[in-house]
Order: sequence, then C-alpha cells, then structure tokens
Amino acid sequence: MSGDGTRCVWGGHPPGQVGDAVHPGPVLSATFDLGLPHDPQPDYFYGRAGNPTWSAYEAAVGELEGGECVAFSSGMAALSTVMRLCARPGTAIVLPSDGYYIGRLVASEELGPMGVEVREFATAGAWEPLNGASLVVLETPSNPGLEVCDIRAIADAAHAAGAMVAVDNTTATPLGQKPLPLGADFVVASDTKALAGHGDVLLGHVTCADPLLAGRVRAARTRNGAIPGPMETWLAHRGLGTLDLRLERQAKNAHALVQALLGHPAASDVRWPGLPSDPSHAIASRQMRRWNGILRFTLPSAEAVGEFLAASRLVSSSTSFGGLQTSADRRERWGDAVPPGLLRLSAGCEDPDDLVADVLGALDAVRI
Repeated sequence: MSGDGTRCVWGGHPPGQVGDAVHPGPVLSATFDLGLPHDPQPDYFYGRAGNPTWSAYEAAVGELEGGECVAFSSGMAALSTVMRLCARPGTAIVLPSDGYYIGRLVASEELGPMGVEVREFATAGAWEPLNGASLVVLETPSNPGLEVCDIRAIADAAHAAGAMVAVDNTTATPLGQKPLPLGADFVVASDTKALAGHGDVLLGHVTCADPLLAGRVRAARTRNGAIPGPMETWLAHRGLGTLDLRLERQAKNAHALVQALLGHPAASDVRWPGLPSDPSHAIASRQMRRWNGILRFTLPSAEAVGEFLAASRLVSSSTSFGGLQTSADRRERWGDAVPPGLLRLSAGCEDPDDLVADVLGALDAVRI
C-alpha cells in the first residue's frame, strides 16, 4: 500500500477469516489466559504490558511513519518518556524555546534538578552549541508560532555531537512530514490532535526507526504505566481512517483563511508554512509532504480576541487543534511568550465558503 488514504484506512487491519468482524472492537480485558505452567508466555499476558488494540493502532501509525510505534496515554506521556530515557546527569537536553511550554517545564523542573543542563534555542534560530547534549528535541512546525527548522541539518549536527534527536510531529502529522527518514531517532506526537481527529480522546505515541530503541521505549512505558486505554486507542484508530480526507479539507480551509486574513486590517503577522511568502516556506517545502490546517495571526489585544470569538459562529474557543470543528486559542493565556492577541487557529472541515464568511464577519466586529 503506497497511497496515504489507503494506508490510513487499512493500516493495522490485517485480512480476517470468514465470520470475523470487519470492524473489530476494542479488547478491554486487563488479563489474558496464560495457559499451563510449561506453555510459552503468550504475546498478551497483562494489560499494562500489551493489548491487541494497541498493537493494531501501533502497526497503522508505524507504517505511516516508517518505524516501530509505541502508543502512550497522552502526547506529554510520550515526550516525557523520551526525555527521561535519554537525559543523564552531566549532559544537556536541548529544546525549542518557542515550542510547547510543558515540554520545557518537564526539562527545567524535573530533569534540571537531577543535574541535566537545559538549553533552549528558537526553532528558526541557530541550534548550537550541541556539545555535551544527550537529546535534542525539535518541534516543527512549532506550536504555536509555526516556525520551521531544518530537521536533517540539525539531526546531522546532533548525531555528530553524540546526541539523539526527537521530533514533535503533532502539527504536521505523519502524512505531512516524516522525520525518521530525515534523521530523527524518535518521532513523538499528541494523537489527541489530528490523528484521532475528533477531540474525544487523549493519546500519544513514540515511533523509532531502530527496533531496539523502540523496545526501550516500550519497556519504559510498561514500567511507568503511562499506557493508553483500549477504548481511547480504538477510537483513535477509527479516526485515523479519515486523516487523509480531513487533512486535505483542513489545509484547503487554512489556505482560504490565510488569504482572507491577509486582506483584513484587524489581523497582522499571519503565518502558515504553506504560504509561499511565509518565512518558513522554503524549508517547510523541502521537508513537508503536505500542508496542514494550523495557522496563526495576531489581533490588536486580548479584548479583540474576545470580540472575535463572540462574533464567530464557527470558531470555538478551545486549547486543542486538529479536530473537525475550527477552533482558536489565545496562547498568551497559557504563558507562551507571545503577544496577548496572538491566536493559533485550527481550521476544521467546514465548507470553505462558510468558514471564510464567518471569520471575516467576526473580524469586522473587532474594534481596531
């Protein structure tokens, strides 16, 4: 299977036998039959160590990313597991200063006191020095700024310095970007966002090109218990089947919204990597396969954001992204070092004409 849509629909669903459920449900059991004492240990023996529903989902995501996938209870569980696995006293962990803020909190408040140096660099800046680092974490496009960095160049520099590389691929998705062939050791993501796609589960994953590395991640998951629920995993696998279709519509809507925003006096600093004039477009076009539905723009103030959201019928105020419905989040409220009026907008799957008309009408209600 080579097409994005085909792999999304069929990934993790091997051919069944006559009479099997075409759409098998989640395996909810915490325990499995071990057989007799002299029987070999089965693949599934206890719910914290493995579950067939996880395996099916992990096979689907791993096929999309080109590696071995390990599912987690959330994107932060996935990222923090990788950080703790690689961090060692006397070494450094390198993070984007403009990436997801909780990743920086884990580094500074949990790893720092253990003797791990924490270095931060802007995503679009110069990532050096990397000497003494054990892990370099990239987030590209970054959240919420949508800045882009060169994965291959930084991975080469990190490996030369003896560090491993993890790429947070949440905003791009496996269809939009494949960090493993670009040199990453780990891909991490919050599957709560576009992969599951319906805003009704918390889930994350780590994918590794090296099966031995994936085994270490899986063992860490078993030890720390950051396991996904079978129902959540099943829902994410079901949602993954429409990722190709959803991403296509979301990118189309994002493009239409960007064009509308660029012509409105209330909006400034409009950013979307798919826009040819965007500062990140040159690098993004070399390493991204497809565009996504996440964009950002800035209104004059926090009060202006309130006016915009109150006037809109199709843009909900929520702090996640990648779902069916268009949503916007004022990121300064969470402590991001951004202007008070900066909005990260996640284009949903509404009709493009309806969405553009709604957003323009809401912008007209903003007092400039």
